[in-house]
Amino acid sequence: MRVSFGSWAFSFGPYSAQPVPLEAVAARLSQCGYDGIEICGFPPHVTLDRYPNQAGRLGLLRILEDLNLGVSAYVPDFTLANPTAAGNRQKYLDLFDRNLEISVDLGAPCVRVDTVAAPGSILESESGETAARLADLWREAASRAAKAGVRVVWEFEPGFVFNKPSEIVELHARVSHPNFHILFDTCHAFLCGVVGARQQGERETLLGGVDEFLHLLSGRIGHIHVADTDGTLYGEETTRHCPCGRGLVDFTILAPKLRALPGIEWWCVDLSFWPGNWDLLQPSLEYVRGLLAA
Repeated sequence: MRVSFGSWAFSFGPYSAQPVPLEAVAARLSQCGYDGIEICGFPPHVTLDRYPNQAGRLGLLRILEDLNLGVSAYVPDFTLANPTAAGNRQKYLDLFDRNLEISVDLGAPCVRVDTVAAPGSILESESGETAARLADLWREAASRAAKAGVRVVWEFEPGFVFNKPSEIVELHARVSHPNFHILFDTCHAFLCGVVGARQQGERETLLGGVDEFLHLLSGRIGHIHVADTDGTLYGEETTRHCPCGRGLVDFTILAPKLRALPGIEWWCVDLSFWPGNWDLLQPSLEYVRGLLAA
């Protein structure tokens, strides 16, 4: 198992006013001994505007290879093509295709997607129709990615619609494509499955917590983000990730089950929306390597 770090931790939240350049993040990760980097597709990192052609992307890839860093996944920005909105199908697929090219050029085995729409933005009476439309769209995206050898992974979280455990299982089943998987973020799993944060309508939680959530998604998981949580949201929007071992996730129970998941190549450390990440890189890597070795 290889360990990467999500570069968005240095461009979102506490770092949004002064983002750390991707090259500096990569150099620091290499210095700390990470095996790879998970690349943020939001400004100012690897966007379509900044890397519009293959030549620029291959230049970036050479920099990463010189630092002995692999790429665990690419995380594009789909906010301009909300996939839940009627009429956005072609716009989304065009944007997906362009971001898929980046994934291929950087050698990323996964491309990450989300539902984009905020909780409460869709009427409950329209949720079934919306889920069917979204599933059809993601099925096509998964098919296109499969031809390119890239796995599609959906990251559920409190800040986006379809964030209840049953909704997540149902939507994955609706897509029903072998190249479409769940991205299991341990922090999001706690907020969605234990706290029931930002759920629309009746709150749905799991008595067995994150461990039960992992079991519920058995056979559906294609990528892992490792983070802890203090149980709170950042700006009342989405999950505040904190360093592993400092929060409410019981990794002594969870880690062996994460290690046993089939087909997982990377664990990505995710410290988004947490301050002081620069000094937490080394201890976070040591903690996660300890979980892998236990």
